[in-house]
Amino acid sequence: MSKTAVISVRPAWQQELAQAIRDPIELGQRLGLPESWVNAHSQARELFPLMVTRHFVGLMEHGNLADPLLRQVMPSSDEYLEQEDFVTDPLVEQDNTTPGLLHKYRSRVLVILRGGCAINCRYCFRRHFPYAEHHFGRQQRSELLAYIQADANINEVILSGGDPLLATDEQLSRLLTELESLPQLKRIRIHSRLPIVLPERLTTALAKRLGDSRLQAILVLHANHPHEIATKLKQALAEWAQAGVTLFNQSVLLCGVNDNAQVLAALSEELFAAKVLPYYLHQLDKVKGASHFAVTDAEALAIAEKLRALLPGFLVPRLVREVAGEPSKTPLELTLK
Repeated sequence: MSKTAVISVRPAWQQELAQAIRDPIELGQRLGLPESWVNAHSQARELFPLMVTRHFVGLMEHGNLADPLLRQVMPSSDEYLEQEDFVTDPLVEQDNTTPGLLHKYRSRVLVILRGGCAINCRYCFRRHFPYAEHHFGRQQRSELLAYIQADANINEVILSGGDPLLATDEQLSRLLTELESLPQLKRIRIHSRLPIVLPERLTTALAKRLGDSRLQAILVLHANHPHEIATKLKQALAEWAQAGVTLFNQSVLLCGVNDNAQVLAALSEELFAAKVLPYYLHQLDKVKGASHFAVTDAEALAIAEKLRALLPGFLVPRLVREVAGEPSKTPLELTLK
């Protein structure tokens, strides 16, 4: 009696991820960029590898060296610039006593669930993070549950990375079931850039699982420019909102990308049309290799003032800086006093 072979078919998002672009030459050819320009900058990938999905590349303007999406992912010779206050661990996370678990805020604990991502953003504050030392497996899950049980103040778990949505639906559901068993928990929060660069990751099955959970589910996206809010993404986000998942977005203020009140206003409008509420606008974390993205505090405050004049209050993200050791995000104006 013959047996029929069982063929495992990867989800669409994993198939798309497998085709991500990792070579600056290929990226330049797809966008019609001058070969001399690409060669002048491509060496910087030795500092931080290039990785970008084809979907995100498809949102870029052909031939535009100053495209704001391209600037976020293309290696740049500027990454070799040395500035004393730009360091490898700007938020002092790498000396954490419990690998893969960060307890910076009283009521929330953050888990480095996955070390990889679907896009390597050149300004990433964890571009030097030792992810290889932070594997999150069965033992780490047990340690997380024990850690939460030992601290009654914790009522929310934040899944971060890398990108937590690199975990499969099944893996996320298993972790969610374990977290649901802890009565003190109220919320589960997922911080992810994957939906922006890989909309297929927002599966119907995961939306339903999160929507059916007794824990209130929150998805915090990371979009920096209105061109990142694609039609395919809007469709997926509408389904997740319908399932009961609360949607927020946080951005980073980046020179040459979104350091303009009109651009940020357009981003807020696009997000809200996609049922996403603007949440934070971060002043750049001073990570080594990203100094060319920096916007001065004076410029940031001026942009925020213009943004308040352009938008209703509920669409204005809070301009903040994360200060190592502080118990919460700090409004930028307070860091200057």
